[in-house]
Amino acid sequence: MGGKQKTLAILAGTVLAAGLTSPAFGSTTAHSPALRTAATGSGMSVVEWNRELITILGDPKAQPSTVQPTRSFALLQAAEYDAVVSITRAGPAYVFSVSAPGGARADAAADQAAHDVLVALYPAKRAGVDQRLSSQLSAIPNGPGKQAGIGVGAAVARRLISLRSNDGSSAEPPRFRPGNKAGDYRPTPPKFPAPVFTNWGSVKPFVLASGRQFRPAPPPAVSGAAYATALNEVKSLGSKTSSTRTPDQTAAAKFWAAAPVWNVWNQVAQGLVTSQNASLEKAVKVFARLDLSLADTTIAMYDAKYAYRVWRPVNAIRLGGTHYNPSIVGDPNWTPLLPTAPDPSYPGAHGALSQAAATTLAGFYGARHHLAVTSKGATRTFAGFQDAATEAWLSRIWSGQHTSLDNRAGQQLGTQVADFVARHL
Repeated sequence: MGGKQKTLAILAGTVLAAGLTSPAFGSTTAHSPALRTAATGSGMSVVEWNRELITILGDPKAQPSTVQPTRSFALLQAAEYDAVVSITRAGPAYVFSVSAPGGARADAAADQAAHDVLVALYPAKRAGVDQRLSSQLSAIPNGPGKQAGIGVGAAVARRLISLRSNDGSSAEPPRFRPGNKAGDYRPTPPKFPAPVFTNWGSVKPFVLASGRQFRPAPPPAVSGAAYATALNEVKSLGSKTSSTRTPDQTAAAKFWAAAPVWNVWNQVAQGLVTSQNASLEKAVKVFARLDLSLADTTIAMYDAKYAYRVWRPVNAIRLGGTHYNPSIVGDPNWTPLLPTAPDPSYPGAHGALSQAAATTLAGFYGARHHLAVTSKGATRTFAGFQDAATEAWLSRIWSGQHTSLDNRAGQQLGTQVADFVARHL
């Protein structure tokens, strides 16, 4: 071990020896005037680490395909948040506070925590992550405060990774057995891929008590009028050859499918933090609340998807000739605008995740905050967060992926999770 690594290890050990306090989630700790003065740093460092994770996730081999990326965002942002508030005492800890020496630098703590989480999650990416840390720390003046902050960040990251090591995320998903009754999920054309994240609903949430906490009510029967109305809307608007979908709806459908929706909303947060020159304390809170909400919404969403196992519109339309619903006319050749994601239909992911993100960000920046959302080089503008979230879920109808029933259940779920997280952080 080199001299620098030995120094960091000794400092981290000193911090741990000084004591880890583990208050209940959302509890507060008395403010210390000496420590408040150490809250030095810009929110841009948080943005840079968030970008680093998105870059890492751009490599499809970065992690097993059975691990949902929202978990990584939540771990990264929770570590930065707890590292900062361990020093500033500016808000409740997410999970725990680490005892910090007077004058410890919160910015150094955030950088070290971010680095250590990403190295733990993606050891093969260590060279780039080390380079990012060196760049971030070089902007902080050397001294005892910097070294103390580094120790705090290392201790927080180590403790958080340990706490999440048995959360169920590494379990091998059980083999999925498709149903054969009307409404049962089955793999979708043209490639009929195996369903994904079949066990993710049983992963331990970050804030919720369980993935079932806000499980939506059962969907309407596929034999009923409500389902027929919703499916016929997708049949018309979501077809690859639709004559009723407008050019702008087609553009929106492709826009919201171009990148993972959690990436898009994290990039929205990056833009907000950057444009408003947010402080370090504000930035870590925005990203922590956003990504904890997205992670728990994802767990809750997959809990519901595999509890109800509703088939996708493409199969429902192609099998309409089996007369499971008299108000649906089947079309065995119907093809959606975009390929269907390999998981059950209810609730919709874009509806749930975008609603969770919009609810969270509106809580910080106001409901009618004008924003530009960019994905894969294209930009769309909105008068508020809800407008963006609404277009995101409507885009799944226009692309032939989901019904309005899926989307409404997703919206409700995303709102409930985001509100719950906001009350605890």
